[in-house]
Amino acid sequence: MEIDKLRITDWLRNRGQHVRADWIDRELPDRVDTVRHAGLLATLGLDPADLADRPSP
Repeated sequence: MEIDKLRITDWLRNRGQHVRADWIDRELPDRVDTVRHAGLLATLGLDPADLADRPSP
């Protein structure tokens, strides 16, 4: 599964974690592979299911 990087950075900024959000913005691709980056997402306290792209109605 892939997640739009903007969802991750927005989530971090909403939690006041601007430095981490800036780092993610610089280091990760626009579409983040949740399997490849599972360890990083876990370290950040992110559950990929909560941030998954939802289909448009």
